[in-house]
Amino acid sequence: MVDTGERDTRTRLLNAAADMIAAAPGEEVSLRAVCDAAGVRMPTLYHFFGSKQGLIEAVIERGFDMYLDTKTAVKPSGDPIRDLRAGWDAHVAFGLDNPGFYTLMYGKVRPGYSPAAQSRPSEILRSITRRAADQGRLVVDPDQAAAHVLVANIGVTLRQIVLDAPDRELSAAVRDGVIAAITGTGGAKGGADASRSLIERASAHPEVLGPAETRLFIEWAQRLEREP
Repeated sequence: MVDTGERDTRTRLLNAAADMIAAAPGEEVSLRAVCDAAGVRMPTLYHFFGSKQGLIEAVIERGFDMYLDTKTAVKPSGDPIRDLRAGWDAHVAFGLDNPGFYTLMYGKVRPGYSPAAQSRPSEILRSITRRAADQGRLVVDPDQAAAHVLVANIGVTLRQIVLDAPDRELSAAVRDGVIAAITGTGGAKGGADASRSLIERASAHPEVLGPAETRLFIEWAQRLEREP
C-alpha cells in the first residue's frame, strides 16, 4: 500500500513538472527546478520516477488522461462519421488549449517508441472506424482509416501550435478531405458514388433534415445502395 505522504510528494513533483511544461511548450525541463518547485531534493524525484524520462512519461500519461476526459465527455451521436468529425475537432481544440502537454504527447518522436498511454485514444478512434465499416461507410480497412485520420489530425494540430495561430479553415478542409478519402465521397459523380456522397453530406449536416430524419435517410439510402 502506498503511503499517503509519498503519494502527495509524487503528486507535487508531477504537478510542478506539468506546470513548467505547460508554461513553456517545447522547452527542456530542469529537474532541479522541478524539485525546487515541489520542495524536495533530487534523490526524491529519482525515487519516484527513476529518471528524467520516467518523469516525462508520467506527465505524458497525465496529458492523455486530460485528453480522454474531454473525449468521454462527448456522447456518441449514433453516426460514426459524424463522431469522426467531432473527434477531430476535439483533438485540435485540446492541442491548442494544452500545447505543452500536446507537444509531449504527439510531438516528441523517437524511432520505434510510442507512449503506452497513446494507445487509449487510438483504440477509441479505431472503434469508431470499425462501426463505420460495419455500416458500409468506408472504402478502406477500418484500421487504415483510423491511421489516415490520426496522422492528419496530429499534423494539422502541430502546425497550428508551431505557428501559434489557430486555423479553423485549414483544419476543416483537411478533416473533410480525409473523411472524403476514407468514405469514397471525393469527386463522386453518379450511381453508388452519388448515393455515398449524399449519405456523408447528410451526416455532416444533420441540422438540414433533423437528427432522426438523417438517421432514417442514411439507413434507406444504404438499403437502396445494396439493391441489385
